[in-house]
Amino acid sequence: MSAMDKNADQQHPTVAVSTDYAHGQLARAFVTALSHPDAATRSRAEGRLDRWRAALAGMKDGSLQIGTRTPVAGLPAWVTPEVLHGGFASGRACAEGTLQPYEAEACRAAGIPADRAELFAHSLTEAGLARLWELLDGGRYRVTVPEEAALLTVAWLVRAGEQDAALELVTVLAPFAARLRFTPPIGDGPSPEADAVHRQTVADTVAALERRGPNHAVETQREALTVWLPFSDELLAHWLETAGSDGRVLRHVPDPGWHQRGAELLLRYRTLAAANRLCGKHRSPRQNLGVLRAALELTVAGEELTPRMTGLLRLAAESMVRRRGLPGSERHTALRRTQAAQAALPSHSALAQLLVARLAELPQDDGLADPAHVLAPTGPAEAQNGGIPVGTAFPAELRKPVLAATSAPVEALISLGLVPSAEVLAELAPQLASAAQADAYPDRAIGALAAAHHRAFAGRRSLLLLDYARQVRAEELPWVRAVEAHRSTGGRELEVLRRLGGLAVNAFPGTILPNPLVSELAALARRAGTGTPFVEELAADIFMGSFTPKYLAAAKIATDLLEGTLYERYFGIDYPAVRAMPLDEPDRGRRAVTSAGFSALCGQRAGRAASSWSVAGNGTVIEQAQILTTHNLATLVGPVGATPADGWDTLALGAFATTARLAARAERLPYPMATIKNAAFAWRQMIFHLSLCTPQARTAVLDKLMADHPTRLAPAMAGLALVASGGEFEHDGTAGDGTSRRLLGWTVGPHWLLSRP
Repeated sequence: MSAMDKNADQQHPTVAVSTDYAHGQLARAFVTALSHPDAATRSRAEGRLDRWRAALAGMKDGSLQIGTRTPVAGLPAWVTPEVLHGGFASGRACAEGTLQPYEAEACRAAGIPADRAELFAHSLTEAGLARLWELLDGGRYRVTVPEEAALLTVAWLVRAGEQDAALELVTVLAPFAARLRFTPPIGDGPSPEADAVHRQTVADTVAALERRGPNHAVETQREALTVWLPFSDELLAHWLETAGSDGRVLRHVPDPGWHQRGAELLLRYRTLAAANRLCGKHRSPRQNLGVLRAALELTVAGEELTPRMTGLLRLAAESMVRRRGLPGSERHTALRRTQAAQAALPSHSALAQLLVARLAELPQDDGLADPAHVLAPTGPAEAQNGGIPVGTAFPAELRKPVLAATSAPVEALISLGLVPSAEVLAELAPQLASAAQADAYPDRAIGALAAAHHRAFAGRRSLLLLDYARQVRAEELPWVRAVEAHRSTGGRELEVLRRLGGLAVNAFPGTILPNPLVSELAALARRAGTGTPFVEELAADIFMGSFTPKYLAAAKIATDLLEGTLYERYFGIDYPAVRAMPLDEPDRGRRAVTSAGFSALCGQRAGRAASSWSVAGNGTVIEQAQILTTHNLATLVGPVGATPADGWDTLALGAFATTARLAARAERLPYPMATIKNAAFAWRQMIFHLSLCTPQARTAVLDKLMADHPTRLAPAMAGLALVASGGEFEHDGTAGDGTSRRLLGWTVGPHWLLSRP
């Protein structure tokens, strides 16, 4: 299953789910667990190996039904399943497993056996409810998986006088009380300013810093500077005692104590070599230090040096003096002083531990409101306790994980470069939406719980689904349904939808909206009561040729926005035909509702025969659906009301820059088709933005692009200029004997973008 479809709300059918993919993942995990040089990576691979073994065993014995909303036998759809790569359920629930430390502590404090079912029962007693109310009011809890919000919801219902609803919810939960954890871990307290978001928590940053061990190359260099260079100076000085007036060694007979001092040097060498094992150059007979040492060992042992060894010794000594000066000279002393200062710099590992100590004093479950304070140069107290000089600055590689925890409005994070892609924006979207969730409830306690639950639910991984089945939505969870009557609609959801949609349109021109972001936009639209359709990018490897009605609804929105524009002419769209299609058009030949007319139109535009099937052929059909729907751009600009911050012409230029960058990258890749697909997507966004420009702005952009564009894109530019001046493509998307071309991403044969210009 393609990664693009991991979070799709609606997926399309295959005849059956093969075990080939699972066997392939099992083999990959086995190889990694067996051969990877990093122990932590091997350990993680062993965990994946166990989970894939369990998945295959479940598929074989029937306890796993891959492709359904309830893949694990005995677990209802609302239970969060553990999902492996590709959407395969492992057979476990995310909220099961051994008793967590916080659960064991809660049992100990309550004086009950360390058992999950016992904790569930205790939570429904007067003392247990009092503890849950305290957590609700203080906000000192975390929700890491949705189930952990269940008993807090029960407690709130009881306090709100909704005993019947509380009892009904308990009845649903009770059969799983011994298996799943329904109580939350303890947290730091209420979240900070609702408008602030962060890419990772302080705890995540601490974990990243703690994983940074000493840098082998840096520590090897430090050993060379502090141990072996000073020792080589001593060894050289010892040999220079035998130098004559010409400076060459072995010209002068040393004093009687020379051999004894040499033996002491060799003894110290062996001690140093045993204690300092990072640098190995001193062992090499080709290195100067190795030559000086080997010659001294022979001499101390009473053996006469061979002519060859004599020549090597003199060459080594002369080379060392020529490069650095005589030991003790001003030049030599200055060099060694500089090297000693370099070696005395604190290691990155030591600085990382200092940052960990600073971060340990902060709340661990949220981001950093003031990362500059954490990254300030070292102070006197730290210098005294840790041996790090006052005023030491942190290097970029240590600043990066700290800055990743910056907590600020998303617009500020984008401007700081901390949100570099639409995928990262998608990661932050649940935090933005959770603020709207909190505001939807008049009661502060249940609002805060709803916000925490929303963030946890956003981490629920999507299942591989067949027969147009839909991923489980938050509103289907029993504890969410239980408090739905207390929730207002149409509040901040529309505001957040417009804000998030505006960021998606403005911040990353030429970039497809990732499916997790599409899912968040769709959820906001549902809760706002707008009914606005958002469509996912579908995976060509499991697509079977049909689309659900929301794709037609999105295409109708595009029709209203783009009819009569450059977009319509460039892609040869019959918008009146799209407008005439009825929205409720079930294909009764299938078990699920699809839009037969829209599906047929996409197949027709792709030139695909109804009976044909191939991944590339599927891709051409999916691409036509993206063209007709604009893949949510028209929806964001039309019903949602997103507007460009700096004008449509600026977005068009940004999308073209993305196209050019991806087209250039595709030339260098052994498997370039995915990159070409993304380049064509960026091109399509450029056409969309150009279509909304004023005529003057559009002409200015086209003039700029025609004057300066990569040679590789010349046929596409010629095609754009042709359509902009009133011309049109032939049915095959070319004109002028192929010198002008419509740029699409998917093709069944070789793509023209890869041919030599």
